[in-house]
Amino acid sequence: MSTRYRTRGITLIGFIMLLCVVGFFGYLGMRLVPMYIEYMGVVRAMKQLQSEPNSRNLSPEEVRRNLYFKFNTQYVDEAAIPPQAIQVKRENNVSTLRIKYERRVPWIHNIELLATFDKSVRLDGTDG
Repeated sequence: MSTRYRTRGITLIGFIMLLCVVGFFGYLGMRLVPMYIEYMGVVRAMKQLQSEPNSRNLSPEEVRRNLYFKFNTQYVDEAAIPPQAIQVKRENNVSTLRIKYERRVPWIHNIELLATFDKSVRLDGTDG
C-alpha cells in the first residue's frame, strides 16, 4: 500500500517573499495616502468657498485668506500650498479659482515621491 501525503500551505521562502511584496506596497501606501487625504481637504475647502454667497466678488487676497482659514479646519498644511499656487482668474464676469501645486514626500534614502495636484472651481456655484 502506498500512502500519498499531500502538503498544503506556503513555504518559508515563499512567505518571506510575500511579506516583502506586501511590506513594499504597504510602505508606499503609508507615504502616498496622507498626500491624497490632504488634497481631498484642499478640494473640500474649495467647495466650501464656492458655496459661500458673494464668493465671486472676493479679491484674490480675500480668497487666499479664506482658503487658508478653511485649510486649518481641513487639516491641510499651509506650507504645502504656497500663495502663488492659488490663482483667481476673472473672465466675462465669471471667477475661477485654481489651485495647482506639487507635493514631495521622502520615500527611500534619496528617492522622493512627487505628486502634482491641479483643481479648478468656478466661484459662481458651478464646477469648472
